[in-house]
Amino acid sequence: MTAVGLTEFADLTNFHAEKYIAGSAGVDPAFETHGTTVLCLRFDGGVLTLADRRATAGNLIMYDQAEKIVALDDTTVVAISGAFARSIEVCRFLKHSFKYYRRTVMLEMSLEGKLMEISRALAGNAPMAMQGIGLFLPIVAAYDRKRDEFGVYFFDGAGARFQNGSYSCAGSGSERIRGVFEYIARIKGRFETRPLEDVLADGLQMLDIAADLDSATGGFSKMLPIARVLDRDGNRELTELQLRVAVDVVLNNQGK
Repeated sequence: MTAVGLTEFADLTNFHAEKYIAGSAGVDPAFETHGTTVLCLRFDGGVLTLADRRATAGNLIMYDQAEKIVALDDTTVVAISGAFARSIEVCRFLKHSFKYYRRTVMLEMSLEGKLMEISRALAGNAPMAMQGIGLFLPIVAAYDRKRDEFGVYFFDGAGARFQNGSYSCAGSGSERIRGVFEYIARIKGRFETRPLEDVLADGLQMLDIAADLDSATGGFSKMLPIARVLDRDGNRELTELQLRVAVDVVLNNQGK
């Protein structure tokens, strides 16, 4: 993905997993802070990314204001679950790597190139993950300007990439709600054919279910979730007012 003679950002910054492995020896994974449930949903004008705010370490709630959604650039949004510190570090590296490429060759990195960089970062993290330290699983919302196409991608711990046309989820609460995606799609229609307001309501409903069934997933009572929209104009967080209105509808419908 580099031009002839161009030093890669990973080499420039010496961002390689090997230097972390020795330092991770003897670390108890139970004390590593983890982010939990995140999800991406297509809608008729782009992709909605949602995340709860809870970060846990073992059975302890470490933080209820965690930022689990990162915009790598205008057209690429990552939601992270798993080892929080390592995932934030990798996301920062990827963000600057994309910017370095753009400023060095005066061209935007292709979507395929960005996805390959994410896969390579995960593959480089695999030795740490095999020791039980630093494992994280991102999901990616992306827009390909050349093809005018939106995509939702997910990865395994070794960096293998998969694509789902409508949705993806990751984190401890995701297993509780995975089947709900298919149910909603069959009853209401595919997510990418529906407006943002409807998809947001369904996404919040699934986060609320995950919070009920998974102790590591935070609910809405104390802290609003994070919601970021990716469309043809770029990406942006939904306002607190937009989220509050949608959350109130979900909470008021409980038990009905």
